[in-house]
Amino acid sequence: MSINSKARRDAKKRKLERARSAAPAAANIEPHAELRDAQGRLLGGIVRRDGEWTLGLGGRIVGGSESAARVLALLERAAALHRRDGAQVSLGCSSALRSAADRELAERGVSFEQFREELEKELAIDPPPSLHLVADASGARH
Repeated sequence: MSINSKARRDAKKRKLERARSAAPAAANIEPHAELRDAQGRLLGGIVRRDGEWTLGLGGRIVGGSESAARVLALLERAAALHRRDGAQVSLGCSSALRSAADRELAERGVSFEQFREELEKELAIDPPPSLHLVADASGARH
C-alpha cells in the first residue's frame, strides 16, 4: 500500500465527516407560479414544498394546501385585485401546476371558472382574519 493512497483515503474520510456534520439541506422547494409587477418585482408566488402547494404574497407565506386549484385561484384573485387597483401585473404559471389543478378539478367534475366562483362565495362568507379585534365598548360602565 502506498503512502499516497492512504492520504487519499484519509482525505475522503475527512470530507465525508464534514458533509455529515454540515447543516441539513434546505427543504426541496420547486417554484411553480409568480406574480410580478410592471417593474418585474415579485409580488407573490406558488411553490411546491415537501408535497404541499405553498402560496406567498408580499414576501410572506400566507398559506398552503394540497389543492393546486385552490392556491392557483387565490393567486389569480390577488392578480385581479392588483389590476382592479390599476396596477399592471403579470402572472406566470408552470405546466405542472396547471396540470395538477386541471386534474383535481376534472376529478371533482367542475371547471376552473366554477371552482373560482365557489371560492369567491366561500371567501365572501368567511370574515377576514383580524389580528387586533377591539370589542364595542358602548355598554361598558365607568
